[in-house]
Amino acid sequence: MSFFITFEGIEGSGKSTQIQALRQQLEARGHRVLATREPGGCPIADAIRAILLDSANRVLVPRAELLLYAAARAQHIEEVVRPALAAGTIVLCDRFADATTAYQGGGRRLDAGLVGELNAIASSGLLPDLTLLFDMPVALGLSRARQRNQQEMLHDEGRFEMEELDFHERVRAAYLALAGQESRFRIVDSTGSVEQVAARVTAVVDAFLTRGEQP
Repeated sequence: MSFFITFEGIEGSGKSTQIQALRQQLEARGHRVLATREPGGCPIADAIRAILLDSANRVLVPRAELLLYAAARAQHIEEVVRPALAAGTIVLCDRFADATTAYQGGGRRLDAGLVGELNAIASSGLLPDLTLLFDMPVALGLSRARQRNQQEMLHDEGRFEMEELDFHERVRAAYLALAGQESRFRIVDSTGSVEQVAARVTAVVDAFLTRGEQP
């Protein structure tokens, strides 16, 4: 049994915490699980991630940013995601092509057709079976993200947290628009405690797996 489940949301929405909690829960039930991330997930994509997220690279132009995300995704899919799915693994991915639509399309206001075309090329037709959209007010998420970066000294991964509030509002709006168009989306309220959000995730994923495992 293999499923491709992606985690999406604005900065500070709690995706990374929840993906690890779900991985542990599914493994405890006997599932084979891989938790990965974009950009990144393999050495070449991780090298591209370092360029994309480094706050020193504020001069990176939107089109170059878009192309780098596509390159990282293409490598990650062929090297990590497809082999894991072929081996019967549940793949949990922290961000995927929807993030490019939301950030580079919505946030950067790049042409939707261009973003869609590059997403299709990079993913070579791979779509998530289920996408969890972690949603919360932008100001709260951004505050959480900036505090996390300061506490964990993630100064080389804070380029997007430096963007203005309006940018992140456009990202959130693009995500919610996608969720309204694609039936694979489930919106998860990511306000509240880690445990409360985890319970919401469990309910959604359990319902999905129950349907997916039926013959």
